[in-house]
Amino acid sequence: MTEPAFLVLTALVDAPLHGYGIVQEVGKLSEGRVDLKIGTLYGVLDRLAADELVVLDREEVEQGRLRRYYRLTESGARALEAEAVRLAANVESARRRLRARYAGGMA
Repeated sequence: MTEPAFLVLTALVDAPLHGYGIVQEVGKLSEGRVDLKIGTLYGVLDRLAADELVVLDREEVEQGRLRRYYRLTESGARALEAEAVRLAANVESARRRLRARYAGGMA
């Protein structure tokens, strides 16, 4: 799973969001490190929807503009959980190796 996909799924855990809301939430989650562009976002959403990890929740018109809200599916939540577990295991492996490296006196 790509980092943008991971962050989009994470952004949708609490509630459905529209595109701009997802972009804002991804920025918060990544502490500004990931600046998701709208074109990239909709490519990610299309792939996640094709994989049935997100679905269109509703459409609303606000100030004459259509807003599409997306929500996380149960499959999406399971995929996010599996990816979080995988990433955490990778982080722990790296930390163990780094502790061993520095405990052994290597610089």
